[in-house]
Amino acid sequence: MAIPRKILTLILVVEKNGKEPVSRVLLGMKKRGFGAGKWNGFGGKVEPGETVYQGAVRELQEEAFITPIGMTQKGLLAFDFPDGSCGPLLVHVFVASEYEGQITESEEMLPQWFESSDIPFEKMWEDDHLWFPYILGKEPKNFVGRMVFQDVHKMIEHSLDELGEGQSFQELAKNI
Repeated sequence: MAIPRKILTLILVVEKNGKEPVSRVLLGMKKRGFGAGKWNGFGGKVEPGETVYQGAVRELQEEAFITPIGMTQKGLLAFDFPDGSCGPLLVHVFVASEYEGQITESEEMLPQWFESSDIPFEKMWEDDHLWFPYILGKEPKNFVGRMVFQDVHKMIEHSLDELGEGQSFQELAKNI
């Protein structure tokens, strides 16, 4: 029997100028817990009784003290750890280009804007450089992927595809 995946969220706040590609991305330096010392989007686990969307909004509020406006889901990523170093994860990736509030450091995250050409991939999760282009381009694309890690930090296998026409994240989440 398969272990159920832990449902997580990840939000990237991006700055765009009309139809131009993303110019800047807000990332946070994780200060404690899982992923400490890495730059990442904002997010975390979905609490009981929350929708994935509600969990994503709450996490952004807790970690950067801002509320996204017009947030949309752009990706779905499954993470597997066959060595048992971590349980299987299912991450719903969201993007927002507007927000309310003042970006503020929290106990967990230190927010910082990065030009899209200067994203610090060498200080991020190993898979991020694979799927960020789906978000950063002139015409962002929805995507779905599966990443397999060994010892939590070493990616040993991956697949990544554009979300097919007629496919929904909800359908895919049930089958990953």
